[in-house]
Parts: sequence; C-alpha cells; structure tokens
Amino acid sequence: MGADATAAVVLAAGAGSRFGGGKLRAEIGDRPMLAHVVDAARAAGVEPIVVVVPPGGALDDLDLGAVRRVVNPNPAEGLSSSVRLGLRALAGDPAVEAAVILPGDQPLVRPAVIGDLLAAAAETPATPFVVARHRIGASPNPVLARRSAWRLADELTGDRGFGPVLGAHPELVRYIDVEGENPDIATPSDLERLRRSRDSRPDVS
Repeated sequence: MGADATAAVVLAAGAGSRFGGGKLRAEIGDRPMLAHVVDAARAAGVEPIVVVVPPGGALDDLDLGAVRRVVNPNPAEGLSSSVRLGLRALAGDPAVEAAVILPGDQPLVRPAVIGDLLAAAAETPATPFVVARHRIGASPNPVLARRSAWRLADELTGDRGFGPVLGAHPELVRYIDVEGENPDIATPSDLERLRRSRDSRPDVS
C-alpha cells in the first residue's frame, strides 16, 4: 500500500431484521452476500478493507480473506455508528487518504464502479466526496470520502450513512452516473429477485 491509498469500509453490523436475521450470510451463487461486497472491493484494488461486524462473532466464520474486522458493540445505534467506527479504524494510518463506504447488503456492487470512483477522485482531488449514482433505482452508493471529510461522520445519526450530509452539503460532492443497478437486499423477496436476475444474465465486472 502506497501513500495516498484508498481503503474500503464495509458496513456489516446490522441485524437485518426485515430479512429475518442472517442476511449477510445468505448465499448468492456459491458465496455469502457479504463476501461478494468484499470481493468487489478487493478486485478494485482498494486496501486495507475494514469490515464493521456485530458483536458476538456472528460473522467470524465467514471467509473474507485479508480484512480488518472492527466490532460495533452497539449496532442498534444504526448504520451511522458503523460508518464512524470504520473511519476511526483507518484514522491512525497516515497512508490512507480516502475510504470507499460499501453497504454489506449491496452484493451487486461492481469493481468497475469502485474504479470509476477512484478515477473521478483523482481528477478532482479537492472534492471531499465522490458518489456513484446508478441509473436504475437505489440510493447513491458507494460513497468515496476523503480524509478531510471524515469529521462529518460525527453529524450522522440513526440508520443512515452519509446521505443526509451529502444532501446538506452539495458543494462538497461530485456525482458520477454509472450503468446498471446496485440494490439493497432488505428482505427475502429482494434476495430471490436478485438471484433470478443474476442467473439470467452474464457476469459483469
């Protein structure tokens, strides 16, 4: 890892209550949902990869390769707490200049999209946030946040990521439009729809 590296923060501490529990362990193809997100980050070349996990070891047995696991002791405080913990885990590493925030329940995220974020960030080095905006549905994700913007994570509350901050500070954001979709998998029916869609088309990077 060289200077000005971009890391990844994968948010995986949520209970998945709408799913009925065990959401990030659900298999898509031959890999758990969470592993697809980690695999995409690794294929895009971002490192280190920090995975924020729940207490109790519920995800400890998942083979995620070389990642840095950070336990969120209070996941009931919402997604915002996992964002803060993930960024704090990187704060002491001076080589890391930015972090790509990846929800663990978006297994269709593509390495090419993460690569587009990195390229756009390189083109506009003074822009604190670079955000992917998919043409088909879903909230804007992933989000690349430069170190200079990490302090804004203190403004986050509840079960929201950087979305409200981006809305309040549009002057800090560059959006890039990308093809395809990157849906949240919140319910079993979402998962079945994704499996059917994935089985009916070729893989894309």
